[in-house]
Amino acid sequence: QVQLVESGGGLVQAGGSLRLSCTASGRTFTFSSHARGWFRQAPGKEREFVAAISWDVVSIYYADSVKGRFAISRDNAKNTVYLQMNNLNAEDTASYYCAAAGTSRELTRGRSDYWGQGTQVTVSS
Repeated sequence: QVQLVESGGGLVQAGGSLRLSCTASGRTFTFSSHARGWFRQAPGKEREFVAAISWDVVSIYYADSVKGRFAISRDNAKNTVYLQMNNLNAEDTASYYCAAAGTSRELTRGRSDYWGQGTQVTVSS
């Protein structure tokens, strides 16, 4: 059984920052070779891609809406991926989901082999 567990969500004022973490457990020996990513879903909207990073950190992708404000990183020794979110605004309010797939390109297309349960981020204006 593989699990992705997110943490770090919460309530923050507009202009503030949060750092999300996602740690894999279970058959984690495969995760160092998996691309990792983040998606989000706001109430009444479809889930959307946010960021992805390849297993070797060579390829990194961001949604246009978060470029320059969000940064994805990973620590393979800890089976953990991070999302540093800066200059948050009300449009960033959503549940954020961690994902893992064979390639970062798959993640940009909305495909994932594994999903986390989500962590809520609420930005107050």
